[in-house]
Amino acid sequence: MTVGRGVWKGVAIGIGVAALVVAARVLPVQEWLKDFEAWVRGMGPAGMLLYGAVYVAAVLLFVPGIVLTLGAGFLFGLGWGIAVVSVASSVAAALAFLIARYLARDAVLRLAKKDSRFGAIDRAIGKEGWKVVALLRLSPLVPFSLSNYLYGLTSVRFVPYVATSWAAMIPATVLYVYLGAAGRRIGEESPRSPWEWALLGVGLAATVAVTIILTRVARRELARARVSSGS
Repeated sequence: MTVGRGVWKGVAIGIGVAALVVAARVLPVQEWLKDFEAWVRGMGPAGMLLYGAVYVAAVLLFVPGIVLTLGAGFLFGLGWGIAVVSVASSVAAALAFLIARYLARDAVLRLAKKDSRFGAIDRAIGKEGWKVVALLRLSPLVPFSLSNYLYGLTSVRFVPYVATSWAAMIPATVLYVYLGAAGRRIGEESPRSPWEWALLGVGLAATVAVTIILTRVARRELARARVSSGS
């Protein structure tokens, strides 16, 4: 079940990157992008804050964050894209946690009872605390938006939860933002030297490899803790 979900997730990411490249070739994306960048510069930090606010709202409403993460890389580049997504995803995770713990606990609890994995996750967090949160962030067994609410029902404390979530989400954030930034660079009309293409390919391969390694390690540790998709 987990493998199948991972395959479909990989396919979705590939389609998203391909769509960005095709859009950059077929549509006047360069002109739109320049206009957007000019608008962001004109707004100063408020432009990125607006994108971050949209990101937070989308995650709280269960909209998959992958598309917005790719978009951040496409629009802002690697460095600023990582910064925007890292902050926005952490804020969304924190808000969902607080909503589940203090404002809508009963509603989230009813939702949790529908997921057979929550019991195992809750027991594992009760024993190991933030360590299990870190492993689950590296190898998510439940969708990101839903998991943020579910953690609010567990015994993990708020500050360790937020700090752990932020740190453990960085590898995936870097990967997806890199893919978005790479899609933009591939779609640009300006010619690139073989060295630039080689560096782009090596950087992408290294980022994917690190993410895969971390995911496998996390899955192995979760299996030892008896937290799996079928638990």
